[in-house]
Amino acid sequence: MVDISDDDLLAELGAAPEANRQSARTPREERIIAGFEDIIGFREEHGRVPQHGEERDIFERLYAVRLDRLRAQEDCRTLLHGFDRFGLLAIPSADSNDDDMDDDALLAELGMEPVGDVDLTELAHVKPRAEVRAAEEVADRTPCLDFETFKPLFARVKEDLDRAARETRRFGEDADVKQGEFFVLGGQMAFVAALGDEFKTDYGRLDRRLRVVFDNGTESDLLLRSFQRALYKDDAGRRITDPNAGPLFGEAADDEDLASGTIYVLRSKSDHPDVAAHRDLIHKVGVTGGTVDARISHAAFDSTYLLADVEVVATYKLFNINRTRLENVLHRVLSPARLDLTIQDRFGNPVKPKEWYLVPLHVIDEVVARVKDGTIKLYEYDPTAAMLRPFA
Repeated sequence: MVDISDDDLLAELGAAPEANRQSARTPREERIIAGFEDIIGFREEHGRVPQHGEERDIFERLYAVRLDRLRAQEDCRTLLHGFDRFGLLAIPSADSNDDDMDDDALLAELGMEPVGDVDLTELAHVKPRAEVRAAEEVADRTPCLDFETFKPLFARVKEDLDRAARETRRFGEDADVKQGEFFVLGGQMAFVAALGDEFKTDYGRLDRRLRVVFDNGTESDLLLRSFQRALYKDDAGRRITDPNAGPLFGEAADDEDLASGTIYVLRSKSDHPDVAAHRDLIHKVGVTGGTVDARISHAAFDSTYLLADVEVVATYKLFNINRTRLENVLHRVLSPARLDLTIQDRFGNPVKPKEWYLVPLHVIDEVVARVKDGTIKLYEYDPTAAMLRPFA
């Protein structure tokens, strides 16, 4: 057999050996090519060039501006000539108000926050358009023409705060907002003067319009969910309590009561041997400012809930109480019965779920009752006797 070299074999097959070579492109050229490849990918996916316009997706608008700039620069057209299989660089650019914007102005227009040196080939720190609209909505205030009607209300609330008849409390995520309630947002007192009719958003969630009057004589017509998000994200956002609020716990609240949340008690449907053997005694006890159904909706995918569905075995409505402190009290009392269990999360990592206790339901009922009458600080849980006992 005649020996033949690799190069000779490739020549016989009609293939030329490819020489090893190193890219001589500069980092800027590499970024330009990478940015143009994004535009090509858009063209392949949508069958058209990216367009300008407020109604367009944020990435399409960025691609449109980027393409205009590449067309306008001869060195870019030369560099990208071999990549332009759709003839994108030869297409005349459409009129756009964005053409003359610098990067920072464009990013601001698109609701993005530039950090350091910004390159339009790197789409980092993008703020969702929905969040931008929510912030704009809260900030869009107009003069309140009938402010004299509300002015005495603000004065009365301020007096109540000065004499400690009212308190300010941190606003929880998705917490309730009712007509007639007062809040602190952006350093100003806000009064919910009216609630509009409920409607479903494009995502199937319920929302409604609010009329919110501020103590500086302005008002805003904004969405309930926008108002909730603004209060929750404002580090100084607060709810102002009502001086005539009702009981700590109850089956129903009066119109004047301040609903603060719900204590929930869950039982796991896990098939873990240790859980199945003591299912009627193992309970998760927590506090939420939203709905219990929303809190447990993804229980089967969350190691917090033992990666299994749960059933709600008891709930207790809260009014005018600090949820975080209450939860700490509950967990302190029940800590001697905390379940010592390790499971694997979805990625195979060991996890020790918290807030699960080996305690009978009637004991939890008693704990809640003693929280209600203020005597819980005098008691501790004895797991050997499965009962509350007074501190020695």
